This record gives sequence, structure tokens and C-alpha cells, in this order.
Amino acid sequence: MKPHGPIPPGFAADADGMLLIGGARADRLADAAGDTPLFVYVGALLAARIAEWRAAFPETVQLHYAMKANPYPPLLAFMAERVDGFDVASGGELRAALASGMAAEHISFAGPGKRDRELEAAIAAGATLNLESIGEATRALAVAARLGITPRLAVRVNPDFDLKGSGMKMGGGAKPFGVDAAEVPALVRRLIDAGADWRGFHIFAGSQALDAAAIAETQGQTVALAARLANDVGAPPPLVNIGGGMGVPYFPGDTAVDAVAVGAALADTLAARDPVLATSRFAMELGRWLVAEAGVYLTRIVDRKVSHGETFLVTDGGLHHQLAASGNFGTVIRRNYPIALANRFGGEPAETVSVVGCLCTPLDRLGDQVALPAAQVGDLVALFQAGAYGATASPAAFLGQGPAREMLV
Repeated sequence: MKPHGPIPPGFAADADGMLLIGGARADRLADAAGDTPLFVYVGALLAARIAEWRAAFPETVQLHYAMKANPYPPLLAFMAERVDGFDVASGGELRAALASGMAAEHISFAGPGKRDRELEAAIAAGATLNLESIGEATRALAVAARLGITPRLAVRVNPDFDLKGSGMKMGGGAKPFGVDAAEVPALVRRLIDAGADWRGFHIFAGSQALDAAAIAETQGQTVALAARLANDVGAPPPLVNIGGGMGVPYFPGDTAVDAVAVGAALADTLAARDPVLATSRFAMELGRWLVAEAGVYLTRIVDRKVSHGETFLVTDGGLHHQLAASGNFGTVIRRNYPIALANRFGGEPAETVSVVGCLCTPLDRLGDQVALPAAQVGDLVALFQAGAYGATASPAAFLGQGPAREMLV
């Protein structure tokens, strides 16, 4: 038997043992959707997460949603009413952000390899471009001149440090992201001299970290770097986006990051910041931490088989919807996501099984030798922490399977 990750708070069973998702029975949600597989996102959990962040962090810090974590349109519309801005990473995400009701002036566009038509769309809409290179800056200024529009331009900085213990390092050393810190002051002065509306810095060192002390240390380094760059530029940045970094517990042994500790440390850091940043605003950009725990992936068992003594529960879902849960999205060693039998939620384990998907590949494994209550064909399996990097971060077209259904409750 292999353990699975901790099931996040906010979920319980009814008197029949059926998993409740946002107060509704999992089986009835699947019926309402018309079929499985199905992603369900819980609005109340999203709102509670935002409230948790606002209670922990200084009021002067803005909360931005990194919508690459989950761009489902009803979820975006929900978030647009509750956060201070969206961070997008493509022209498609920019269109989705604008359609959600988020004002363009509160949208920032990061990511390497922006095409000229994406630069044009952002400049025309009035969104902020987080420039990833000197070449991109040159192209953005040329596009703005052709359009006759003053562009909103920020500089994404590749810092000389990374976030210790982060699952994905976004800064430090040679990176495709951002402008090396040593080159930033000259670039910013060039933008200002060209008449651009310089919007500040975007400094993102890493993500998916659970160590509050490491996150706090990195935020301190980030604010210090912003001050050093601002002094070199000779002008205060209007906004310093300090990135995110806060992760969620996916695997056995993981514990939730202490948001209160991170927020208190950030308050101390900002209180002691260099005077050059006295008028600067600050923002945190969070995706996974805001939405992961609010999502559940439901998939139905279509077959039960035994091979060489190992029991397999074969489902109608798989890695084409939940690539990360299958262990094929950046993890070196495969470990089990939080998983449960939805119609016997909280029941005592009765057998050790492997939960697999419907794809013709041995990589399609959603639960590896996990202990679950006795399961039969027709039962529902629930995979948790499914609100981030699920539907759009997985190869839904693989083997012609197509996308999962989604709903916000």
C-alpha cells in the first residue's frame, strides 16, 4: 500500500456516505453535468481562500490572480469580482480576462515569446506588458508607435536568487523568463525616455513552496532588489509585483504553508523598505494557492480487473485531464494525490487498488496501490487538489478522448 496526499478541508459526506462538494452530492453533480469525467469548483471555497489571504496580508498589498492556474470562464468571472487584478500569459488569456469583466488597467501580461499581435492586443486594450527581454521591449515600443498609443510597460526581472524549496524555480541563473537584473536599470531608463508609461517591476523567483520562512526570505530579497533597481533607475516603480510562491499540500507528508506567518513577515519587510519605494504599491500574484483546493475531479469506474494479483479500477478519466495527478507534470518520483471513493467518502479502507485511466499508456495512473473502501463498477472516484493545472494543463485531445466537463457550484 502507498499513502495518498491529505484531503483538503471543506469536504464531508452526507448520511449515505456520499461526498458533498459545495453542499451538493457528488453523484447528483455528475448527473447534472450529464456525464463524467467532471471538474467541480466550489465558489464558497474560493471566496474563503481569498478572505484567508486578505486577513493574513497587509491591506496595502494587492491580490492578483494568475489565471493560468484555472481559466474556466465562470470561475474567472467569480474571481474578477473579488481580486485586484489578473495576470495572463498569452493573447488567449488576455481575451478571456477582458471577457470576465476585469478592467484592462488591472491586467498584466507576462510570458516569453509574445508575438507582435499579442503585444498589439495588450497595448490597444490598455493592459500592462511585463517585458521579458530587451528585444521584446524594442518590439513593444515599435508597436506602440505604430498604433499611436502610450504603452503600459513593466519589466520582468530575472533575479539573482531563487525560492528555496520551490517546486518550480522561475528565477536565478540563466532563465528564459525576465531581464537579468544587471540589465534592468538601463532598459527602464530607455522606456521612460521613449515616453512609455512605466508601470514597475515583476519579480517572480519560484512557485509551489510550503516553507513559510523560505517564502518570507525570498520576499525580503525581492523588495530589496526592487529598491536597488529603483535607486539605479532614479525613479520609484509605481508597482512591484513580488510574485507568488505559496504552494498547496499534494502529497503524503506535505503540510499547508503558514499564510499568517508569510503575511506578518511581509508586513515587517514593507515597513522597513528603502525610502525609494515609499510611494510604490505592491502585489502578490497567486494562482494554485487560490484555486487548487476548491476543485474536485470526478471520474467513474468502468471496469474492475485483477492482473497478477493486483486489482485495477479502470475509470473513464485519466491523465488527459489530470496530468499532474498521474505524476507526469514535472515530478521526479510519482506520488499519490489526495484520492477517495466518492460514494463511500470517509469509509474504512477495505482493499489496496491501483486507479487507472482509460488511455492506452502505462503512464495513465491516478492512484498507485492506494487503500480504498471496496469499489465496484459505476462508483465515483474523487481526486482532490484539482482546481489548478487540471483541465487546461493536460493533453485533453490525446487519443481523441476530449475535454472533461466543468462546473462552478
